[in-house]
Amino acid sequence: MSFKEELQKRTGEIEEIIKEYLPEETGFQRTVLEAMNYSVLAGGKRLRPMLMQETFRMFGGEGRLVHPFMAAIEMIHTYSLVHDDLPAMDNDEYRRGKKTTHAVYGEAMGILAGDGLLNLAFETASEAFSLEISPRTARAIQILARKAGIYGMIGGQVVDVESEGRPLSREKLDFIYRLKTSALIESSMMIGAVLAGASDEELAAVESVACDVGLAFQIQDDILDVTSTLEVLGKPIHSDDKNNKTTYVTLEGLEKAKEDVERISERALETLKSLKYRNEFLEELIRMLITREK
Repeated sequence: MSFKEELQKRTGEIEEIIKEYLPEETGFQRTVLEAMNYSVLAGGKRLRPMLMQETFRMFGGEGRLVHPFMAAIEMIHTYSLVHDDLPAMDNDEYRRGKKTTHAVYGEAMGILAGDGLLNLAFETASEAFSLEISPRTARAIQILARKAGIYGMIGGQVVDVESEGRPLSREKLDFIYRLKTSALIESSMMIGAVLAGASDEELAAVESVACDVGLAFQIQDDILDVTSTLEVLGKPIHSDDKNNKTTYVTLEGLEKAKEDVERISERALETLKSLKYRNEFLEELIRMLITREK
């Protein structure tokens, strides 16, 4: 089986795991439940749960303990996109080739759907305690909360919003990318490692890999924003320019940004290969994500 075929197969399996934890669309609050499910099921690479699962497997993890966290990380990622698309933020009407949640359900319901997904994520992650009550399960939830919060994704989003229309230094841009994008990727891979019993030293190496993967992923996103099309990318292009955002492309130029992607991704792969465990599918996945066209 080729990598592409294996990727499709594993993505389908992850899709089914996520669906297990989505809410039933019933009751007087049905509209927000529909909006939540619409947001999660609107497509996507399922990158974060896949990175979590493959890191879990790399360290010898087996069983269902990782499943609630896989669903939870995708819910958190989706809620962040729902809120990111709102008129108060990027004001985008398309995401993954479909109308954004607020464009379909209205701004108020878009806010509430995001709130609902964030709360459901932690309710879902806590289901892991019904499978195993242990320090590693508790630590996984701590990682999930910190990387998604004010010291992670939300913190990066705050600085990003405050920096719109202002010139940014490379140091500040790296800070935004490390928190806004890398934090959830770090969370994904670190949780996979923790649940499989990785040591503190191994966990630090995984965090470093994930940080670089996230940084390279975001720079590639900057590149695609100026080189791709709406049809290929599934969302509006030139969004960064429209919102007066500094990116690696505006700061360093297109060619230098491409060089940075290659350099940072190679560093990530070298660190990953320095571990005593190997997962060739994970290595190929990282290469694909960083060189993607959409």
